[in-house]
Amino acid sequence: MKKIVTIVVVVMGLVLAGNSTKAQGNKIGYISLQELIPAMPEYKKADTALNDYQNALAQNFEDMKKEFQEKDSLLNSKDTAKYTKSQLELKKRELSEMYVKLQGWQQQAQQMYQQKQQDLIQPIQKKAVDAVNTVAKENGFTYVLTKEALLVSPPAEDLLPLVKKKLGIVK
Repeated sequence: MKKIVTIVVVVMGLVLAGNSTKAQGNKIGYISLQELIPAMPEYKKADTALNDYQNALAQNFEDMKKEFQEKDSLLNSKDTAKYTKSQLELKKRELSEMYVKLQGWQQQAQQMYQQKQQDLIQPIQKKAVDAVNTVAKENGFTYVLTKEALLVSPPAEDLLPLVKKKLGIVK
């Protein structure tokens, strides 16, 4: 029985020693995707497109607001005497529907903007992460952490310059 316990202890010690040696050979790096992605030329184009889209949404809101105000002032003027009771009722209903649409527009515009943002930025993020993976493999990094998530860490290399070089970003 003592021989079996001794053999198990020796085998476990060898396994643990092997894992410890292997863990010490791991190369650790870090990168800030928050610095990398805005430096990419694709991001600058996407950011410009997002700003244009946001401005278009805001302009659409202003146009809707103006149309609502015009119809509202028309219904509150003396000109309503020329409409029949049914016509007036239809115009008031239309104005009420417009008001509801106007109130929901901000939320709808926000959702539209977020979807556009995702559509434009997601491929750029994927390209950045793919480049990080490629650089990590080429340079023997076992672990790559995000710089923003690190409070305390062992010494590691910043991969940002290597990834920027891989992507052809000059700076």
